[in-house]
Amino acid sequence: MRIIIVGGGKVGKALVRQLSREGHDIAVIDEKSRVITEITDNYDVLGLVGNGASYSVQKEAGVEDTDLLIAVTNADEVNLLCCLVAKKAGGCSTIARVRNPVYNSEIGFIKQELGLSLTVNPEYAAATEAARILRFPSAIKIDTFARGRAEILKFRIPEGSPLVNCTLMDISKRTGADVLVCAVQRGSHVEIPNGHFVLKAHDFISFLATPDNARAFFDGIRIKSHRVRDCMIVGGGTICYYLAQQLISNGIKVKIIEKDLDRCEELSVLLPDATIINGDATNQDVLLEEGIADYESFVSLTGIDEENVFLSLYARSLSDSKIITKIDRINFDDVIDSLNLGSIMHPKLITAEYILRYVRAKQNSIGSNVESLYSLIPDQVEALEFMIRKDSPVLGIPLSEIRVKDNVLIACITRGGRIIIPNGHSVIEPDDSVIVVTSHTGWQDIGDILKGE
Repeated sequence: MRIIIVGGGKVGKALVRQLSREGHDIAVIDEKSRVITEITDNYDVLGLVGNGASYSVQKEAGVEDTDLLIAVTNADEVNLLCCLVAKKAGGCSTIARVRNPVYNSEIGFIKQELGLSLTVNPEYAAATEAARILRFPSAIKIDTFARGRAEILKFRIPEGSPLVNCTLMDISKRTGADVLVCAVQRGSHVEIPNGHFVLKAHDFISFLATPDNARAFFDGIRIKSHRVRDCMIVGGGTICYYLAQQLISNGIKVKIIEKDLDRCEELSVLLPDATIINGDATNQDVLLEEGIADYESFVSLTGIDEENVFLSLYARSLSDSKIITKIDRINFDDVIDSLNLGSIMHPKLITAEYILRYVRAKQNSIGSNVESLYSLIPDQVEALEFMIRKDSPVLGIPLSEIRVKDNVLIACITRGGRIIIPNGHSVIEPDDSVIVVTSHTGWQDIGDILKGE
C-alpha cells in the first residue's frame, strides 16, 4: 500500500520502521528538517519537510494516489485537519491520533463527520493495556488472537520454579495445562525452541494458551492467577484517569498519589470511588504511610522515566506486588529489561501497535492474509495470525510433512471457534485461522513460511 505518515516523532518512527519492513510505499511529512533527515537516512522512504495539513505539501507527497494517511503529530487539531484535507484531496482512508480527553466522549461524532477510519488515543490505549495485565497479573505482557480465544503471554521464570530444568515437552505433564512455548529469551539470546529445549531460571518465555489453560498453567507452577484486589497508582495524569476508571468498574480498589493539589481536586470529582492522596511519592515516607507494601499492584505513571524506574524498584523491594512501569523513552530497552520492573508500558509503541493492526486489516482486504501481527520480542520475534484461503499451499498436508523455513513455529489453529494446539498430525483446512511465530519479517501470506524448492 501507499501510505503517508504525518509526524516523525516516536510514534511516527515506530510506524515507519515496521511498515517499511513490511514492504509498503511510504512518504513521511514533518516540519523539522532534522527529523526527516534522520528518517530518510535510516529507511528507504520519501521525506518531505513541511506542514502536513497543507494541501500543496500533501499533493507533493502523492496524496491523490495514496491508500492511507496516518496523522500522528503532537497536536490533535493538526491531525484532524490533515485527515480532512487528505480525505477531500485523495479520498484515501485516514487515521488520526487524538489524545485530548475533551474529545474522548465525542470521538464517534468526530470520526463520522470527518470520515476517519480510525482514531487512537494513546493514553486510553495504554490504560487499557495496563488494565488487562492487572486482570491477569502473573504475565508481563498479554497479546490476544482469534478474537480473544487465544493469548500469547510473556512470563519470567523465577528461581525455584517447577519449570527450572524442565524440557518443553514435559510442561503439560508438570503443570496440567495445554500450553505451547513459542519463544524463549535468555539474556540477549532469543530462540524459537523445540520440545527438547530445557528452561532455566530468569528465562523470559512467551507461551500460547486459551485463557483457561493460561490460568491452569500459573496455578500449576504455584503462581497466583487471580486479578488483583487493589492498586496504588503514582501520577495522576490522563493515563491514570482512564486506568482508574477501568479498574474501579472491575471492582478493584484504587488509590492515587499525585503531588499537584489542583489535579487531586479534579480527580476527586472525576473519580469519586478512588482514594486520592496529595503527596510526593518520591518521598518514601509518603509511600510507607499510604501502605505501599500492602497493595497487590503498583503502577508508576509520572511524567519522568527515572522517577518511574526508582518508584517501581522501591515497590519491588517491599513486596511481590504486580508492578507496571511507564517508560516514554525507548532507547534503553536492554538496561530496563535487566532491572526487573515488572510490565513495561510504552504508550507510544502501544499507539503504533493499534495503528499497525488497522493497516494489516486493510492490507488483508486487498491481497494479504495477515489478520494480526504482534511483536513478541521487539525486532526479533513476531507472531502473525493468517486467515487461510481455499487456494493456500498448506491445505490438507499433515504439519510434519510441510517443509517450513528455519525459525518458524505453527503455534495454533482456530477452527469454527475451537482452539487447536497442533501436533505433527494436524492438518490446516480452508477458513482456519493459523498463528505462526517466527524471527522472519515482512511476510504477507501463509505461503511465506514454506521453504523454496
